[in-house]
Amino acid sequence: MAGVPTVEDDLGHRLALATPPRRVVSLVPSLTEALAATAPDRLVGATEWCTHPGDLRVGRVRGTKNPDHVAIAALRPDLVVANQEENRRADVERLRSAGVPVWVTRIESVDGAIASMRRLLTEGLSVAEPDWLRRAAAVWAVRAPLPPLRTVVPIWRRPWMVVGSGTYTGDVLHRLGLVNAFGDAPDRYPRLAEDQLLAAATDLVLLPDEPYAFTADDGPEAFAPGRAVLVSGRSLTWYGPAMVGARDELVSAVTDRLPGPTPTGV
Repeated sequence: MAGVPTVEDDLGHRLALATPPRRVVSLVPSLTEALAATAPDRLVGATEWCTHPGDLRVGRVRGTKNPDHVAIAALRPDLVVANQEENRRADVERLRSAGVPVWVTRIESVDGAIASMRRLLTEGLSVAEPDWLRRAAAVWAVRAPLPPLRTVVPIWRRPWMVVGSGTYTGDVLHRLGLVNAFGDAPDRYPRLAEDQLLAAATDLVLLPDEPYAFTADDGPEAFAPGRAVLVSGRSLTWYGPAMVGARDELVSAVTDRLPGPTPTGV
């Protein structure tokens, strides 16, 4: 459109935004929290999985994998925010075909998350870089002093799925000083038989409470005693304001529960 400024999302898709978006629907829990903390007056819709902040009062548009297109249209958004991994391409294309601008993020590392959110907020929404984003960048610029324990992060059970290569969570492990036991896997989230998982010779197993809700009675019993640690899935997988406290929370979870683990010799 002649004379209308354009911006590009993380995948290089060009969006013509005549004015900064005022009605934004988020299909990504992490980005919902980021938008609510930065431009709450602009956020009008989010998925049922968008649980932070706890007092969020916006229209709900079902889930990340099955968004309600009728509900989205009813909110009259001038921008929908999505993520390459969490949302389906078919839904993005359907929204765009209906004339709704969609900004798609791609998050594969801590630095990538910070850069992506900075671009979304400052270029896409034309707001100032928020303080929480600057603080998150400073926090994660320093590598944590954990020993190089071979670590596995299951994200699902029946079948077992773990964090593999090229993921935000894998980079979080690296910055904590840990070694992702499946960091060289060809897949981002390998599926494993239980014997394959147990044969990985890991020192540490981090069991998040999402997307699979591992609990004290569901997960730790599959591993050697004292090997598994229950952690917040939000600290381990959410980019956005959660990043500010996530590093210290994860370090505390590991050091409190495993005060003296012995690495296998990474």
